[in-house]
Amino acid sequence: MSEILAPAGSFESLKAAVLCGADAVYLGAENFNASGNAQNFGREELKNAVKFCHERSVKVYLTLNTLISDDEMAEAEELISFCGEIGIDAFIIQDLSLVQRIKKLAPAAHLHASTQMSVQTVEGIKFLESLGFSRVVVPRELTKNEIKILSENTTAELEVFVHGALCM
Repeated sequence: MSEILAPAGSFESLKAAVLCGADAVYLGAENFNASGNAQNFGREELKNAVKFCHERSVKVYLTLNTLISDDEMAEAEELISFCGEIGIDAFIIQDLSLVQRIKKLAPAAHLHASTQMSVQTVEGIKFLESLGFSRVVVPRELTKNEIKILSENTTAELEVFVHGALCM
């Protein structure tokens, strides 16, 4: 399966991605994402973004790809719960402490392993699969042959950056 997944740092860029044929978009909320320089989305904008995308059969993935400290966890859980209620399709995460929380608070959402996890081995991907991850974003440094080996030896979807770091 292939999917055109576009970054959306603002509602304007989300709309452009959707109208130009993206199958899915990834975006960040106001906190807990590695794209701090992007405009990112407040709660009402997140709700509107999911509605806009789902009306056009486009999936929405939320980046929760930073490490969460103990004193941030309640706020992260509240965001996860909100995103589960509005229908976020998947969470792209780095911090494994979020796995069980997402399963509990947003059970319909998929788990995607962020490139920040730096998982680049068959064993690493199989471990993530055992935790419930359906997709792994592989490091940008991998060669085509290395990605092929991962694909042939695991069942998780592999996401590959083909454009560099547009989110920067």
